[in-house]
Amino acid sequence: MKCSFTKPVLFTCAILLILIVAQENRVAAVEPCDPMQLSPCLDTIRKGSNPSDQCCKKVKEQQHCVCQYLKNPNFKSFLNSPNAKKIANDCHCPYPKC
Repeated sequence: MKCSFTKPVLFTCAILLILIVAQENRVAAVEPCDPMQLSPCLDTIRKGSNPSDQCCKKVKEQQHCVCQYLKNPNFKSFLNSPNAKKIANDCHCPYPKC
């Protein structure tokens, strides 16, 4: 005799499997950390101008890398500048607390 809850349990397991696979694909889609990807923001960092759409896009893609970049003395002064914080604010990317 089959239990009446077999189909709902199988359905729930199938949904969980789909969610796990989807999460793995999302994690794999994260951009690798490459500070050169932030080059569209150089003008804004230097001059304090408004960030371009391309700059904001790259900042959002690289946001998970900022703490790593702050450990590098070559990038730290740029990322701690008032203009970099302006970019984070204008692009609606919270400045991380590392």
